[in-house]
Amino acid sequence: MMKRLYGKRLLAMTMIIALLAGAFMTGCGKDQTGGDNCIVEPGQESGHQRGEIEEGVNISFAKDLQMTPEEYPIVDGSTATIPLSEAFAASVMQMPVEEARQYVLHNTTHQAYVNLIEDKVDIIFVTAPSKDELALAKEKGVELVVTPIVNEGFVFLTSKENPMTNLSYEQVQGIYRGEITNWNQVGGPDMEIIAYQRPVNSGSQTGMLEMVVPEDEIMDAPTEMRMQGMGDLVEAVADYENSPGAIGYSYFYYVTDMWINEGIKLLSIDGEMPSVKSIEEETYPILTHYYAVTRGDEPADSNTSKLLDWILSSEGQKIADQAGYVKVGNVK
Repeated sequence: MMKRLYGKRLLAMTMIIALLAGAFMTGCGKDQTGGDNCIVEPGQESGHQRGEIEEGVNISFAKDLQMTPEEYPIVDGSTATIPLSEAFAASVMQMPVEEARQYVLHNTTHQAYVNLIEDKVDIIFVTAPSKDELALAKEKGVELVVTPIVNEGFVFLTSKENPMTNLSYEQVQGIYRGEITNWNQVGGPDMEIIAYQRPVNSGSQTGMLEMVVPEDEIMDAPTEMRMQGMGDLVEAVADYENSPGAIGYSYFYYVTDMWINEGIKLLSIDGEMPSVKSIEEETYPILTHYYAVTRGDEPADSNTSKLLDWILSSEGQKIADQAGYVKVGNVK
């Protein structure tokens, strides 16, 4: 057991060193697991992505759980959960966020699942697993334990210049099935709908296929309409002159706290705007979560299990709230 944990810790520290070496050149690169490492700094890429907890946000030190960096589990995850991961690490390791940041290494959603399945990390903070990720786990004989840790809303966005403010759930489905191709079909101007998508196995594409339009019903998107990064999709939708009538989708936290672009606006769905309140009170119609995912063979008394129990406690949920996420209900 000690040898396995040491190997994972060594791998993580090697990836952190590689990340720091390349941090001055780019916010995303290839890590030693072959994934796209997407720890980002403010101002990188388009200048809109924050990618970490805002300066000045106070994260309380945990009273119910403390760990040293050597004891803290190896964590991976999606880009959208980097600030959440930073907050948990800072709180439990009793250090400022700036110091804890060196222990937070997130790959994209799919690579995080691969790393967990291959036992390279202990716990991941992500969206729900895709069909391919579940198949890979089954192939490798790994049980994935998927635990909701914060609430989230799946949102649709368009250019702020588009006069449309609301779509019904059925209209969104019609757009992404290719049945509705002009905004005038849903009460808007005579303008072609440019419907952007994300690649298969990205967190937002998995959410789209699970919550809105199934894989066998969604229209096929050409390569130029399938944005590699979630930030790329936001930028494409915001570029009104280049893509009039564009629509895309993401997660509420990502577009309101991580990749902020004043050129977009969120659409209400069935008359309900996505907001912290509507997500917390579950009045927004397309609700989901960010999850902590562990392996089924994780010991009940391990530091990973202790961390997960703490995240679900009232103290852990307070930290999630401090980081700007929406707490789950029925905490311990």
